[in-house]
Amino acid sequence: MLERHSFHPSPETRSASWDRERAVSALHTPRQNHLLAALPGEDYGRLFPDLEPVRLPLGRTVHRAGDLEKYLYFLTAGIVSRFCATKNGASAECALTGSEGVIGVASFLGGAGTPCGAVVLSAGYAYRLEAELLKDEFEHGGPLAHLLLLYTQALLTQTGQIAVCNRLHSLEQQLCRWLLSSLDRLPSNELAVTHELIAHELGVRREGVTEAAGRLQKAGLIHYARGHIAVLDRPGLEAQACECYAVIKREYDRLLPEYRPLPVLNWPL
Repeated sequence: MLERHSFHPSPETRSASWDRERAVSALHTPRQNHLLAALPGEDYGRLFPDLEPVRLPLGRTVHRAGDLEKYLYFLTAGIVSRFCATKNGASAECALTGSEGVIGVASFLGGAGTPCGAVVLSAGYAYRLEAELLKDEFEHGGPLAHLLLLYTQALLTQTGQIAVCNRLHSLEQQLCRWLLSSLDRLPSNELAVTHELIAHELGVRREGVTEAAGRLQKAGLIHYARGHIAVLDRPGLEAQACECYAVIKREYDRLLPEYRPLPVLNWPL
C-alpha cells in the first residue's frame, strides 16, 4: 500500500522529503496530468505547493476496498486499475486510469471510500493531494471541482460500458478493448503484461486469453511473447473491437477535450 502516515511530519521534514522526490521526478511534472494541465494559471499556482510527488511501482496498491481515501492521486505516467473482488477472491477490472485522470474520487463525492480497490497495472508516477484541501475548492465551485466532476462522469461511463462489454461481448472483443484502452494511456504500442494478468483484469480464465491473443496474432494485429505484447496494426485492432472502446473514448473526448498546456509562468514546474 502507498505509504500511510501515523504522524504529522513537521514542515521541515515534509519539505526535505518533497525535495528528494522532486529531484527524482524532474521528468514528471504535475502538468503532465491532463486535469492539472487544464487549470488556469492562478488556480494551478495555488495548488502547486500542496502537490506531493509519489512513485507508482508495478503492483503497488493505491487503496484497498473500503479504505478511507485520504488523498487524490493525479497520475502523470503509468496506469492504475480499479477492480472489484468477490468473497472467494475472484476479481475483475471496472476501470482504467492514466494521466487523463485521478484516483480517489470517493474523497470528494462524500462517500470517503468505495467497495473497489486500485492497484498499479503499469509503473508510473503521480502527484497526490490531501483530500481535505479539496473542501474549499468545492465550496467555491472552482475550476478544479468542475474538472473533477466532469472526469467522474466520464469514469462512470467507462465503468458501466465495461460491465456491458464483459457480459455481452466475446472475450476476443474484450481483449481488443482492453489493449486499446491501455495503449491510450502509454507512450508506445507495447505492453509489459502476462496473459495471467490480463485474465485477472477481465475476470476470465488464462487459457481463454491465450486463445484470443493467438487469434489476434494470427491475424497480424499483435505480436506476443512471454510477458510482452506489441500492437502491430492498431486500425485493425480497433475494427476487431466491439463498440465499447469507441463509446468510452468518445465520452472522455466530449467531457474532457484535449487539454491546452499552461503557458510558462513564474510557478515552478
